[in-house]
Amino acid sequence: MENTPLHPAANSPERFQAAAEWFRQLGDGSRLRIFWLLCHGEGSVMALAARMEMSSPAVSHHLRQLKGAGLIVNRRQGREVYYRAADTEQARLLHRMIEEMLSIACPDPDGKGDAP
Repeated sequence: MENTPLHPAANSPERFQAAAEWFRQLGDGSRLRIFWLLCHGEGSVMALAARMEMSSPAVSHHLRQLKGAGLIVNRRQGREVYYRAADTEQARLLHRMIEEMLSIACPDPDGKGDAP
């Protein structure tokens, strides 16, 4: 490891705790998949539940977690609520990381690419 001088704030425990919390939100495969799907288009709880083959309450739980982390946003249309990935640097970075991880660590066995 090089002895590169670091700004004291760069090594603050608070910064790393915030990063750990962000990664903790992504520690569930279903939540990660929901986020990935929402990066490719918006969806309602019912549509996501069908796509994920999960119950609506389980999907709602994951959506609350992702929204709390600032990774997704929602809009209401009548009685329906639609979710999509947030237009933030953090959400874009996470999407790129997921795409890279899927292509390197979990290649598509069909060779057709990862389409939602």
